[in-house]
Amino acid sequence: MSLLNMPLLIQDTAAVDALAESIKGDMGMLWMLISGILVFFMQAGFFLVESGMTDSKNAVNIAMKNFLDIAVGSLAFWFIGYSLMYGADVSGGGFFHWGGFVFSQGAADLFFQTVFAATAATIVSGAIAGRTKYTTYAIFSIIITALIYPIAGGWEWNGGWLNAEWMPAEFIDFAGSSIVHSVGGWAALVAAWMVGPRIGKFLNGKPIEMHGHNQMYATLGVFILWLGWFGFNGGSQLAWGGDDSTAASQVVLVTNLAAAAGALSALLFTWIKNGKPNLSMTLNGALAGLVSITAGCGNMSEWGAVLAGLIGGILVVISIGLVESKLKIDDAVGAISVHGIAGAWGTLVIGLWGIDGDAGIGILNGGGVAQLAAQAIGVVAYAVWALATSWIFLTIISKCCGGLRVTEAEEIAGLDISEHGSIAYAGKRQREIE
Repeated sequence: MSLLNMPLLIQDTAAVDALAESIKGDMGMLWMLISGILVFFMQAGFFLVESGMTDSKNAVNIAMKNFLDIAVGSLAFWFIGYSLMYGADVSGGGFFHWGGFVFSQGAADLFFQTVFAATAATIVSGAIAGRTKYTTYAIFSIIITALIYPIAGGWEWNGGWLNAEWMPAEFIDFAGSSIVHSVGGWAALVAAWMVGPRIGKFLNGKPIEMHGHNQMYATLGVFILWLGWFGFNGGSQLAWGGDDSTAASQVVLVTNLAAAAGALSALLFTWIKNGKPNLSMTLNGALAGLVSITAGCGNMSEWGAVLAGLIGGILVVISIGLVESKLKIDDAVGAISVHGIAGAWGTLVIGLWGIDGDAGIGILNGGGVAQLAAQAIGVVAYAVWALATSWIFLTIISKCCGGLRVTEAEEIAGLDISEHGSIAYAGKRQREIE
């Protein structure tokens, strides 16, 4: 019996509706699995970006960190993290959730949320590249995927306190500009500050540009991340079929537009500022555009997404400079700015020109200040949470492990040799020996 003939043979309307819902559910599960696989592939993109933008003597260390993130992140989030995010509200105010160890509401959802958790951890890796002990990073990776990220995620994605009746409006973070990216970005800020700058980064208090060893790696990495982001945002529709298919397709479209706008604005801004277009800033501009649309990809028009990305691309260039020159913090890949600053911007912009269907919810669309106020509360809450918990846990780790960073001699030799007893490019090292 073919599916085309089946509706003709079934006279019971309820049975037809049930069949349609069953097919839609299966398609939604397939969409989430495919999207999750795309997000999983983003780990390769993060590895290429981080290794390409830093010294070749640390490439093995970076590869090891990215493998660690997905390996321990998968187990930690499966064992405890998912429960802290999606379990029942046990605090009475939506601040803390728990469903027991190895809690799950379905394999597809668990897998999809797992790769998000690993992304939050990986953001920290880039900021502290080239001088951090592998042991201390491993411990913190477990903590962020098991505790810091999941607890904060439940505040929004599990009907937590950010959606309480006392809020001026329902907080919106469709795919995680704040929940994933800002949490990772603010954690990266604390980690980079506590670890300290790389040797040679500052001369007489002024930042020195430290070029990455392979910008082609970094470029390929951003292309992979751009591709994976279609699953990151599009999969956050969590369903496929009918109106959900239309909505998910629109999410993918505005995601692409914002990324393109961010890349172009960063390119033009650096070109005008420095006289030449800068590749690394253009790459970070594309990533900033992606982060800028992640919260509002379900609540943004196409023109709104372009404008959000354009501003995000400029913000990231300015922020990277300020983090180095004013805060004196060495962020090896610009992770604080790309994920923290652009994440905050992407969350706030919903309150400026966000939409809900045909209705405007942002101030410039006639929505009033309530939505902007709700978005601002969320931005501050995630920043305070990530900054405070990261400082607490990193302080404990530092005291227990004899510090966060390697010795000066180990840093100069490279973490590949000192931490792993290996090298990424054997041919190059052999030529140096000869």
